[in-house]
Amino acid sequence: MANYRTPNLLLYIHPLASFCHKALIALYENGTEFECRFVDLMSEESSAELLSYWPVGKIPLLRDRKQQKTIPETSIMIEYVNEFYPGKIDLIPNEFSLALETRLWDRFFDLYISVPMQKIVVDRLRPEGQNDTFGVEQAYESLRIAYDMLEKQLNSSYFITNDRFTMADCSAVPALFYADTILSFRSTHPKLTVYFESLLERPSVKRTIAEAEPYFYLYPLFDKIPKRFLKEKNEN
Repeated sequence: MANYRTPNLLLYIHPLASFCHKALIALYENGTEFECRFVDLMSEESSAELLSYWPVGKIPLLRDRKQQKTIPETSIMIEYVNEFYPGKIDLIPNEFSLALETRLWDRFFDLYISVPMQKIVVDRLRPEGQNDTFGVEQAYESLRIAYDMLEKQLNSSYFITNDRFTMADCSAVPALFYADTILSFRSTHPKLTVYFESLLERPSVKRTIAEAEPYFYLYPLFDKIPKRFLKEKNEN
């Protein structure tokens, strides 16, 4: 019997969380060996270990068992793996100007697509009478502005910053996947649509979406997820 070696890296995630998808895509792209552990933040038992390392309680969280080091925040995780666990590709280019562009658009997708998207989704979960109508309106406007800026940024390349896949594209996939269920860009932003569709063809992205699919029914806008991402059992 072959000996199983515990991976150095342990990633705490929730299967629906967009930022967790960002980290997973990066690790799959890199071919990184890691263990994935699901965390239910509503369960004290499930979240106790995560909170012992990072009391803020945000996921994903990366733990390097070999170095006894905790790495929070998705962009920092990807930078860490790129530096200390290099694999198939460099997710941050070596050239400074390209690295700067990668970090810029990585933050853009996180802050101007994912954050307003989450604002709108979370508002759907609030008790009746406690909705933040003004905040939601601002979030929709932020998405519109962000879509327009992305449409101008994209050119003939299938990637956001240059001619290859980077950390910024890892950030783009989950942000756009969920944002499209809230305020679709498909009929208004053709270059953004082509860009997103090209990313959906990557094996790392297909794998991440497939692993999340059994949990999509928990998403408040489940009915807005395109049927092509759902297995037949969820179409009934």
